[in-house]
Amino acid sequence: MGKYQSSKVFDGFSTVFRQWKAENTHCRFVHGYGISFKVYFEGELDHRNWVWDFGGMKRAKTLIDGKQPKAWMDYMFDHTMIIAADDPEVKAFQQMDAVGVAQVRVIPATGAEKFAEYIYNKLNEFVKTETDNRVRVIKVKFMEHGKNAAYYCE
Repeated sequence: MGKYQSSKVFDGFSTVFRQWKAENTHCRFVHGYGISFKVYFEGELDHRNWVWDFGGMKRAKTLIDGKQPKAWMDYMFDHTMIIAADDPEVKAFQQMDAVGVAQVRVIPATGAEKFAEYIYNKLNEFVKTETDNRVRVIKVKFMEHGKNAAYYCE
């Protein structure tokens, strides 16, 4: 028996971050990209013969961190500065947020691979709840400026 899969690209985000552990490269400095991510869904078809409603992020009843899914994506990735929780300068970056010069988001770790994992975990929980476990996220592809990509999958 075959499996049904679909995918959707979310793009148009401008995000800056740094990888403070990258001591010998310029990636240790704050730098930014136009980012996008592609989410791969798998599951049974619904009454419309869809795995996932591509407009479902706008119509969802389930929230991510108290926000509608699209609002969560904008909050996290649109003109934001993402800082790793263990960055030794995290308090300095949070001060930038406090004075209104940056929209700082602190997550467990930074970098394309860790962003793919972070998005996977948030969206998989959301999708499974929203569909009563009919659908799950099987992979997230995270892209920096359309040239670099990292994947996280179950």
